[in-house]
Amino acid sequence: MVTAANIAIGALAVLHAYFLVLEMFLWDKPYGRRVFKLTPEFAAASKSLAANQGLYNGFLAAGLVWGLALGTAGFQIKLFFIVCVIIAGLFGAATANRIILFVQALPGIVALALLLAT
Repeated sequence: MVTAANIAIGALAVLHAYFLVLEMFLWDKPYGRRVFKLTPEFAAASKSLAANQGLYNGFLAAGLVWGLALGTAGFQIKLFFIVCVIIAGLFGAATANRIILFVQALPGIVALALLLAT
């Protein structure tokens, strides 16, 4: 079960690193606009806000990797950052787009369940 939890947490970290890249570097590029369904004008106007959001996703990824690097001693760190991911996903789903519930919160919930089962 520990291995499954660590794989899920690692995947969650990779997912948030991907969000960082999308929001910080690709937001106003064709790929980023396509992913987020943005007009060029909106993407340009909101680029700095998206970069800030991407940075926070990077912190989530870094925290998850930190917890993994600590092994069993990192349980509390992993727990904290997974809960942060879930809360951010729930908030995003409630305030921005429901798809965030499935893209961010649900993977976090799966990782949390596996972590708590260890």
